[in-house]
Amino acid sequence: TINWCDLVSALKSELGGLFESLIVALMTPTVSYDASQLHKALKCKQSSPLLFFPPEFGGKLEKDICSDTSGHYQRLLVILLQVEMAAAGKTYVSSHVYLPLQDLYAAGEDKFGTDEETFITILGNRSAEHLRRVFDAYRKLSGSDIEDSIKGETTGNLENLMLAVVKCVKSIPEFFAERLYKSMRRAGTDDDTLMRIMVSRSEVDMLDIRASFKKMYGVSLYTTIQVHLTYGEYQKVVVSLSLKKTVKFKPVGYVN
Repeated sequence: TINWCDLVSALKSELGGLFESLIVALMTPTVSYDASQLHKALKCKQSSPLLFFPPEFGGKLEKDICSDTSGHYQRLLVILLQVEMAAAGKTYVSSHVYLPLQDLYAAGEDKFGTDEETFITILGNRSAEHLRRVFDAYRKLSGSDIEDSIKGETTGNLENLMLAVVKCVKSIPEFFAERLYKSMRRAGTDDDTLMRIMVSRSEVDMLDIRASFKKMYGVSLYTTIQVHLTYGEYQKVVVSLSLKKTVKFKPVGYVN
């Protein structure tokens, strides 16, 4: 029987750089990998990775969020976590019989200053289906998309988190396609973001992400990776993750 920790240590002694990081990520148990990414995101104050909370982390994660963040940003993160935990326990009820359009409009464009708490309460507690209806109706009421209102009324981490929530509500594959595109479009690839998405979504919805990427940018994810990544074996593995549904590799005799 192969002990995972011993195997990872052996790999680290033989590999190096980005290729080592990618292989270790692929061989790490999903929960452990998610935990490490959440910890890293909290310490770096990154909002996007925190949108997908593994509910098994429970109260410990909430305590860490409260200790490492503050204000309205903290409030929305905690609400999103609590909703995920409740949904995992089958206690979350997402049906609402009204559209809080006037609340959102009054909280943003219809007043001097922004009522962030109203935005947070609605974005954090409504189901995706309900929010999509809200966003469509909001555009008709205000004449602008909800994203434009958020950009005009908020800043910093709170703005980034709210926009990420809205984008995920509209389309999770499009959200990740955009993140992948931005990770590779500038000089110097954002390998942390690229690696995290390719590893965490490869067995979830990579085919949908590929389709969204091609639709949004007119070029395949495969081609984009080939153009921007020139790191030999690292490039080959990332390309392979983009080409097919990939089951996260676990070695024979693996012990969690």
